[in-house]
Amino acid sequence: MTASASPTEAVEIAPNGAAKSAVILLHGLGSDGHELAAMVPAMRLPSEAAIRWVIPHAASRQLSIAGREKRTAWFDVGPEDLWRAVTSDPEGLAKADQLVRALIEREIARGVPSNRIFVGGFSQGGALGTYTALRYEKPLAGAIALSTFLARNVELEAQSVSANRGLPVFAGHGTRDRLVAPSRGRELRDRLTELGCAVTFREYAMDHEVCVEELVDLGAWIAARTR
Repeated sequence: MTASASPTEAVEIAPNGAAKSAVILLHGLGSDGHELAAMVPAMRLPSEAAIRWVIPHAASRQLSIAGREKRTAWFDVGPEDLWRAVTSDPEGLAKADQLVRALIEREIARGVPSNRIFVGGFSQGGALGTYTALRYEKPLAGAIALSTFLARNVELEAQSVSANRGLPVFAGHGTRDRLVAPSRGRELRDRLTELGCAVTFREYAMDHEVCVEELVDLGAWIAARTR
């Protein structure tokens, strides 16, 4: 596989040959695509899976949670949003949703069927990716929700579409997470299960982060759906 920065401000990790599947992975607050890209090898996915990884960079913006200092983020975050599992920037969420949709559509235009495309990410990126996946009109391969939540003040149950109500979801959360409470991960699991999603939920002895065990589990989950 080879890695490169694309004109759409994303890191891409391309397979040797044509891509059969794609993973659109979104980073968390204050991070960038390079940090998540560095974790891909730890998933130990076989080369025959022929996955193209698309890991975009969020723009830098003033964040309420950081006293209006600039940080990379997909949309604004209030001081208590992450802990309370809400969004105080629905307009920003809607704009970010359009960005993710454009990335999905680009992968379809490049020859990857929608049902071979995974969408998700870590923390804020996981919240955004899951939000888009549930509302996307074509069937997707799955959603990835790492150390994240579903906003309590967003009516996903009413907005979800039939194409992805049975969506496979991998959700992982740290039992010592001090930023997004472990209970929020369990709420995500329960809400998605009620929607009909096939949720694989794992908890790990970690804080608000990713561990090797989680990446290996995620890799096995993706591998089982890209055969």
